Amino acid sequence: MEKIPVQKIARVLNVLVLVALVCNIVALYLVPTVVFTGNEGLLDGIMAYFDGIFFPGEDDIVAAAVAFSAIVWVIGWTEFSAYQLVLTLFLVFAGVQTALILWQARQVLKTILRGEPFAPENAVSLRRAAVFCFLIAGAAMVRVLFSVCYYQSPQPLATYNALFVPMFAMGGLLCLVMSALFRQAAELKAENDLTI
Repeated sequence: MEKIPVQKIARVLNVLVLVALVCNIVALYLVPTVVFTGNEGLLDGIMAYFDGIFFPGEDDIVAAAVAFSAIVWVIGWTEFSAYQLVLTLFLVFAGVQTALILWQARQVLKTILRGEPFAPENAVSLRRAAVFCFLIAGAAMVRVLFSVCYYQSPQPLATYNALFVPMFAMGGLLCLVMSALFRQAAELKAENDLTI
């Protein structure tokens, strides 16, 4: 396995993961505002918020929209309905876990860029990413159960949240398998280095 092509790919992936991490942090900041302004649904809240920022009317002030986001973080929680509160808490929790997963991916990519793909810390980073995936799957399960009880209908079982449960559970299992493989590869590499 040549190091140069792998490191080039890792460099590109590192930039993409960094961009995704920055976007994730920006989205986390906007979550309560989007939920608060979206009376019809989450997508309507996103559209209303960005419409006010990017296409301000004569009386609209862009800085006021950005400041409104900060105010919602401080006092908006008391104005949420039960559904909006659960939705906001789920999105913030899942967003934080996703940011942590992306951070662990950056840690793995750093070792690849150093030319040490089978470093023991990769196994640790992948194990942490697995825990974060399982936390998202658990939070999605709680949100689906809440929605089933809230609406007294099985309809929430056909939403994206219901998909998050098996998706992130499988992602967590995949990270655990990769963690074990990296740990074993690091042990074999250490043994080979001692042999030579």
